[in-house]
Amino acid sequence: MDRLLSIYIIGVLSLTVAALSSCGSAEKSERRGDAAWSLGEYAEAAGQYKRAYSQTPPKQKALRGRISLKMARAYAHYGHTARAVGSYRNALRYHAADSTAALELARALMKQGDPKAAEKLLLALTDTMPHSSAVEQALYNCRLAQRLLRETSAYEVKAATWLTGSRADFCPAWVDDAGGLLYFTSTRPQASGDISLITATKNGDIFVSRKDERGQWKAPEPVEGELNTDFDEGACVLTADGKTMYLTVCRTDPQYPRMAEIWQASRSDAKWGKPTQLKLTADTLSSYAHPALSPDGKWLYFTSDLPGGQGGLDLWRIETGGGHGFGRLENLGPDINTPGNECFPAFRPSGELYFSSDGRTPCLGGLDLYRAALDTLTERWTVSHLPVPMNSSADDFGITFEGLHNRGYFSSGRSTGGRGWDRIYSFSYPEVLQTVKGWVYEQDGYELPAAEVYMVGSDGTNEKFGVLSDGSFEKPLEPGVSYLFLATCKGYLNVRAELKADSVPTEKQHVLQFPLPSVSVPVLVRNVFYAFDSAELSEASCEALDRLARMLHENPHITIELAAHCDQRGNDDYNLRLSQRRAESVVKYLTAQGIEPDRLTARGYGEQVPKTVNRRLVETHPFLHEGDSLTEAYIAKLPPEQQEVCHGLNRRTEFRVLRTTYGLFDEHGNLKPEALGGQASSLPKP
Repeated sequence: MDRLLSIYIIGVLSLTVAALSSCGSAEKSERRGDAAWSLGEYAEAAGQYKRAYSQTPPKQKALRGRISLKMARAYAHYGHTARAVGSYRNALRYHAADSTAALELARALMKQGDPKAAEKLLLALTDTMPHSSAVEQALYNCRLAQRLLRETSAYEVKAATWLTGSRADFCPAWVDDAGGLLYFTSTRPQASGDISLITATKNGDIFVSRKDERGQWKAPEPVEGELNTDFDEGACVLTADGKTMYLTVCRTDPQYPRMAEIWQASRSDAKWGKPTQLKLTADTLSSYAHPALSPDGKWLYFTSDLPGGQGGLDLWRIETGGGHGFGRLENLGPDINTPGNECFPAFRPSGELYFSSDGRTPCLGGLDLYRAALDTLTERWTVSHLPVPMNSSADDFGITFEGLHNRGYFSSGRSTGGRGWDRIYSFSYPEVLQTVKGWVYEQDGYELPAAEVYMVGSDGTNEKFGVLSDGSFEKPLEPGVSYLFLATCKGYLNVRAELKADSVPTEKQHVLQFPLPSVSVPVLVRNVFYAFDSAELSEASCEALDRLARMLHENPHITIELAAHCDQRGNDDYNLRLSQRRAESVVKYLTAQGIEPDRLTARGYGEQVPKTVNRRLVETHPFLHEGDSLTEAYIAKLPPEQQEVCHGLNRRTEFRVLRTTYGLFDEHGNLKPEALGGQASSLPKP
């Protein structure tokens, strides 16, 4: 008996020691999970809590319940909704979940696509939290979602299968370049970083897909250059010219939480340079993410938890181009922001703002997509919820548009089993859209990003707007309406264009060019031809000279010098006389078109002023160098075929602006009353 008793005691002691050892291991795992949680490493935290849970004896229900709740919140934070729901239910089963946790479970059930189960749980919560606005809103959204998820709309949504990797793909960004580029974020195995302790997948990298010559999308590849690193890069936006990117970067730090930051990178040819961080404010304890540019480029919108918001994540904006790179900072206010989370802003060229939120009504589950229009008179936003299938019970976010069209791409967690792996979807809305695409640039030069355009329509349209950094603009047109466009820029003459949109509703893009002549340098009049050894204008010159006449009519306060030049071949005196007669022929043609003779001065320079090579000429003739003067000695050193090119460049007709105040002042030097209606009052006296 003594021997049997000894064996029994030893067995009990062994079980006790094992239990104590297990509890010690569970405590260590839980502490590791807490440490990971404090750094924002949610996947690592969930893994440690799961280990702690398995190391906790079933009889220790309170401890298991506490760990289950922590595990549920960690899973929810990195998008693994299915596991979050299971862990929340465990916490409820062990009576470790309070009313707040039950509300979190209801929201997770909605996100999982089970609004009926969420409604049942929320109804029970109304007894324990009878005056909770959060519960009331969740219950209202839950019941509304059950109806809205059954409805359909004219939107068509399809999976963008050519972009799909084996992990998450999200936040597409469309660029209208070379037929179409689509940048996006991916955590697929081809990404360059390590496995993230936040998501349990690779750190995100920026990938790009291009269209081929047949308009078909190519397989995506990581962007070239130094943009992608071992850090987490994603949620990017590009300027209209596709040369500058703003992106979200999360750097790795083993001791501090992972604060998201906005960085900037530039592209040279196809390669992206190393990005640099943007210091938007002096606050280093807040996150800055999801950059978006307003259509005019004057505001950078972003997501942040900066103090002074409405709660959770808010949408903010900051002026670009301040003294230190940025100007005034603004919260978008309660029209947009809620006590929940507002994030992933994006714009259509029309100025409509799109964003995602989990704090508005209606809300079908996770993040839903919303559209906002700003009333420029009241500075108030009007927000509307996008219908199914644009929104689903899962997270829907990160939208981008193909120009003015109501089609594009967005990301969603639907149909991925609640595993947190988002996918990219294409969407389209039935429309017949006519647009105008215009470019404003210096004649014989490059784009003029400081230009402004006036747009007047026969339907009452009257707009003034700036152009993008590449000098372009795009605007929608109404069928059957006639439009007048006037492009202006300081230091340049105005250029006008007219068009009439097709009277029947057909999809079409009209293209307009606005080459603005400089008022400070000679401007080449292209395609002016004379008979050989003569001052007689050929019929082929009429089109170019008619354009010049229209420009003079559109700029009635300028006077110009018409200059004709010859090449260096032939007698100097003869060339001088010939060029003078040719300049006079052009003046005679313009006066016949109604231009006042005293606005025109004919001047023949013969071969005295050789052409100076500018950057545009170098692009056309690579053997030349910018700044070179095409003198006789210079040309003599070139091969015969290049000599002919240079002789052709020297034979030219140009005009130069002499005055910009013609007709504004009377004979006594006083400003005429009729001039006060325009910009004449600010012009100097002659």
